[in-house]
Amino acid sequence: MAKYFDVHPENPQRRAIGNVVEDIRSGALVAYPTDSCFALGCRLGNRDGIDRIRSIRHLDDRHHFTLVCRTFAQLSRFVRLDNDVFRAIKAATPGSYTFILPATKEVPRRLMHPKKKTVGVRIPDHVVTRALLDELGEPLLSSTLLLPGEDEPMTQGWEIKERLDHVVDAVVDSGDCGTEPTTVVDFSGGEAEIVRRGAGDTARFE
Repeated sequence: MAKYFDVHPENPQRRAIGNVVEDIRSGALVAYPTDSCFALGCRLGNRDGIDRIRSIRHLDDRHHFTLVCRTFAQLSRFVRLDNDVFRAIKAATPGSYTFILPATKEVPRRLMHPKKKTVGVRIPDHVVTRALLDELGEPLLSSTLLLPGEDEPMTQGWEIKERLDHVVDAVVDSGDCGTEPTTVVDFSGGEAEIVRRGAGDTARFE
């Protein structure tokens, strides 16, 4: 059964955050809220967690996983950016965007797109997510909590606990979060290509 953490949305309890992060470091797969919607997350090197995300969401090897980062300095360790792309992304973060970029050698090969060698990165604007990332000190490997055959992500922590009780290790609930996935912008070709229109305003990239 999954652990259930009821976390205050504006002043996350340090003990609860610490317990969640301890579980993540021990190999847990968690469902957690972001500024767009709930996501599934685990440590970058957690092979079992990655396989479980693929299984839960029925993903193939062309799926772009996302590295959810706390700071821009952290993000820039995992992707390559030229000056123009750097400025464009810097101006839009933190926010409800995922950016597809060429991966550096810091990213395990199995997380990259098999042909493009790219990966998704984002810096969320959500108090609880940022508290988790602060405590963890490294990115969370993540994917939107969108179940196969469903058009919209799950948005209620208690419902996630009921439906995914035996396939995730913990659910972090801080009340209402976003109901729309991130806007995805692919910069891997040098120019902004909007792959998915979501919670983030696309006007700045058009």
